[in-house]
Amino acid sequence: MTTTQIDHFVRVRGASEHNLRHVDVDIPRDAMVVFTGVSGSGKSSLAFGTLYAEAQRRYFESVAPYARRLLQQVGAPHVQEITGLPPAVALQQRRGAPTARSSVGTITTLSNLLRMLYSRAGEYPEGAERLAAEAFSPNTVAGACPRCHGLGVVHDVTEELLVPDRSLSIREGAIAAWPGAWQGANLRSIVMGLGIDIDKPWSRLRKKDRDWLLFTDEQPSVLIEPERDRVDHGYYGKFWSARKHVMHVLADSKSERMRERALRFVVDAPCPDCHGSGLRPEALAVTYAGLSIADVNALPLTEVADVLRKPDEDDEVAVRISADLVARIEVLLDLGLGYLSLGRPSTTLSPGEAQRLRIATQLRSGLFGVVYVLDEPSAGLHPADAEPLLDVLDHLKASGNSLFVVEHDLSVVRRADWVVDIGPGAGAAGGRVLYSGPVAGLEDVAESATGAHLFGRAERLEHDVRDPQGWLRLSGVTRHNLQDLSVDIPLCVLTAVTGVSGSGKSTLVSQVLAEDPTALDSFDRLVVVDQRPIGRTPRSNLATYTGMFDAVRRLYAGTDEAQARGYDAGRFSFNVAGGRCETCQGEGFVAVELLFLPGTYAPCPTCHGARYNDETLEITYRDATIAEVLALSVDDAAVFLSDVPAAARSLETLRDVGLGYLHLGHPATELSGGEAQRIKLATELQRARRGHALYLLDEPTSGLHPADTALLLRQLHRLVDAGNTVVLVEHDLDAIATADWVVDLGPGGGDAGGRVVATGTPAEIARADGSATAPYLARRLAGA
Repeated sequence: MTTTQIDHFVRVRGASEHNLRHVDVDIPRDAMVVFTGVSGSGKSSLAFGTLYAEAQRRYFESVAPYARRLLQQVGAPHVQEITGLPPAVALQQRRGAPTARSSVGTITTLSNLLRMLYSRAGEYPEGAERLAAEAFSPNTVAGACPRCHGLGVVHDVTEELLVPDRSLSIREGAIAAWPGAWQGANLRSIVMGLGIDIDKPWSRLRKKDRDWLLFTDEQPSVLIEPERDRVDHGYYGKFWSARKHVMHVLADSKSERMRERALRFVVDAPCPDCHGSGLRPEALAVTYAGLSIADVNALPLTEVADVLRKPDEDDEVAVRISADLVARIEVLLDLGLGYLSLGRPSTTLSPGEAQRLRIATQLRSGLFGVVYVLDEPSAGLHPADAEPLLDVLDHLKASGNSLFVVEHDLSVVRRADWVVDIGPGAGAAGGRVLYSGPVAGLEDVAESATGAHLFGRAERLEHDVRDPQGWLRLSGVTRHNLQDLSVDIPLCVLTAVTGVSGSGKSTLVSQVLAEDPTALDSFDRLVVVDQRPIGRTPRSNLATYTGMFDAVRRLYAGTDEAQARGYDAGRFSFNVAGGRCETCQGEGFVAVELLFLPGTYAPCPTCHGARYNDETLEITYRDATIAEVLALSVDDAAVFLSDVPAAARSLETLRDVGLGYLHLGHPATELSGGEAQRIKLATELQRARRGHALYLLDEPTSGLHPADTALLLRQLHRLVDAGNTVVLVEHDLDAIATADWVVDLGPGGGDAGGRVVATGTPAEIARADGSATAPYLARRLAGA
């Protein structure tokens, strides 16, 4: 092999991160390399946990120690050697940053340019001083609205929340927001001293008195005469209106319980001063093309581009800045994101939307010679949206960069220059490189699940289309971009709701159907299975969420040794004192503070990660401690606990949805959205319930290998066979093809969507005119 060839490969030796088994692999640079394999096979462990982590480790070593504290480090990977590795940039599937101040404009840096445009080329009111660019940002002191501090919303109370029952009198507790006990009695005495009848129903009090009691800022002191059974001497009591009391508790109370109670009476409302823009009046008075910056932030990106394409040709600043803005926005339009607005909060973006925004930003960054490591960039994308994404990735590669892409979408795999297939299974059954080379060579790898699906060897799920057993009729639905929409949802079948990104699918299923009280008239219960985390801390895990850990703890409490020592099931919980390790409080790890370096976590020096104290770990069942059971994979635990019905049922359903590779103690915080959703589905499947349920799922196949998708679809069809109705938002063509009914929304995203394009069986949708889904579904049904 020549020196030139050697230089163009990244060579990995002895990678053992997570389930990787001493992996050796050579990966070409300046190419699009796709990492494939079933969920849990080790793809991300190689791409992110090894390659990206090592690139970051090398970079951090070049940074001064005091500066490292400011950087998010990913930790050194378990690998013997990696050569030929360039600097790396990770573009992962992360949810929007948990802050109300992050938006589409800030993620893409478009807001910076727009503020400069308004500062330098905006039309100012006569006599107004020119404002600096920062004055057009709600995130700066110069720009933030004083009333809402730039957030655009204010917390306020309403009479409906403060007084939920208008038939009650003040003595009977009409003002629910007021405190109870002595403080409440004190306020009632004050009101009585002010001459307001506290025994008259609230609805019969004068409006002037009602408004004053609820909203006044006045705090008069009233002489309270001695009262039998309450006070034996007179005193002056200070009045608090309901609003003033609530705001005082929220601002000053140290009691979490009191703050939670006060929040029940508060709603978020657009700030009346800035009308939700978060900006000062001076900034809102400046216009460009007749629009304030708040107006532009609220427009879809497609319309923003139209506005900016017509700059004042006599203003060189306007021409240059608007041209740069348009060029950046057109990348987003190419990625199918034209329906988003610059002011859209990042917290409302899907992981796929957020990742595409970051990809577009990188495309304009001009970086050369780096490795972009991408995490399922096609996840959550309609096939029509995936094509322009691939064009953008080609552009990144053509600019002199390498693309390492973790992906399940076979259309992306087909476009790769090189594929690294990991497997053959998940967890302990995976972690081997089955194949590394050009895509065509994967056809000859018999044990590759990817190859089987890519080259048509995998068995496809087939079933007879079911007939609806009735209809749920929705009419006049108006929410977000759904405008006066009417649609019929069939009962006792599996319905796929399809359409391009932003067409209104999630709004229809996860909001309208999930919240429509009339929908429940047709069902005994509603089950929403979304991708939100199953827990916020590492203490929540697979075993605790599904409830199987209760059975495991009872099992250990029932052993002879535990009985002899008087241990109950609580002894085997790592969340309470008694059986847990007190050094780490049952966490299994401790925080380590390092001088001049960021804090890190290390295994607990007392329990070494077991979570329990020595006495608890002396209790065994079949020679295994409870800590060792938590370390078992679902597959292994299914064998170990096969004769424990409550646990065995949970474990079997987890395996049915393709999660056999996860271990029982897997922290909830480390689960992907798709894994969390399948855990929720498995938890629901294990419950033997009768009656007709409506199951709503939002992109359940997102992030799944085709082999795992087939497993999941079998379980969803099991639910329908049991007499239930399943409705899912879906882009995956295999899932759509096996549905009984399809509701296709569109034709575009945002304002161009929100309408029913077609309804019918998959075969009927494949022939529908004007449907973006039709041509792709037609090819899938034809076996292409």
